[in-house]
Amino acid sequence: MVSTLGRPDRLRRLLDSLEGRLVPGDALMIVAQRNRAEVEELVAAFDDSGSTVIVTDSAPGAARGRNAGVAELPTGDPLLVFPNDSTWFPDGSVERLRALPDDFQAGAMTVVDEYGPKFVLPPAGTALDRWNVWSVIEMGILIRRSIFDGIGGFDAELGTGAATPWQAGEATDLLLRLADQRPHLAETFAWQPPDVAVGGIADPHGLTRAARRHKARAYGRGMALVVTRWRYPLWWRIAFIGGGLAFGVRHRATNELLDGWWVFLGRLEGALGRTLGRAIRPTAVTR
Repeated sequence: MVSTLGRPDRLRRLLDSLEGRLVPGDALMIVAQRNRAEVEELVAAFDDSGSTVIVTDSAPGAARGRNAGVAELPTGDPLLVFPNDSTWFPDGSVERLRALPDDFQAGAMTVVDEYGPKFVLPPAGTALDRWNVWSVIEMGILIRRSIFDGIGGFDAELGTGAATPWQAGEATDLLLRLADQRPHLAETFAWQPPDVAVGGIADPHGLTRAARRHKARAYGRGMALVVTRWRYPLWWRIAFIGGGLAFGVRHRATNELLDGWWVFLGRLEGALGRTLGRAIRPTAVTR
């Protein structure tokens, strides 16, 4: 289930990583929110090996696009995976996902980029809770369609490309609703071993300094809004906001020291529920 801005080079890498690996019963849904003709041209050259490949479109917003794609899937209760158009599947990953048991309901897999795992997942048997939920991002979610639909899907007002300032946090919000509405699934949440993984790129990949800081601020706003919405303890919220200042120190491989100021500012805006200063472009990126 791919929501894409129609970026051919990135989408081609994703399709190449799936070439010859899909089988009858698999479905690949691509929601083209831009450049649909180019996306359809790429898909036309893809060897689907009898699987179902569908291209559709939707209004902007990655979360909105994922919701639209799930709604147009063929009938049934498949296991949903939500790669970005910049995602790719390492050797063996698709096969490991297909081998998951039929009664698999909800879980998460590791997301890796050029620097290694984005997060280290908790060990198997750990219940999903409001603290470890932050270890999961969209590309790592594994969830049955019936459960996804039952808890309302992604909040389309959150996440990259949404028509709001809250440009992140949709995965966290979804899983917090899962834990709240389906506590038995939180107890049995299936954290996958590190060899069940999907590839991606680092958040600042290919961005100028200004664009990187704009994105960090926009992401910070969305995450802090989720923290506030879900009523995390006040002391934790304060630590979360203030901790943004150290972002550049903790992520020295991809960011500069002063990038932390922009993360802090975004998190403060999210906690307040409004943007500060002059009018700003709401979306995290334009490319």
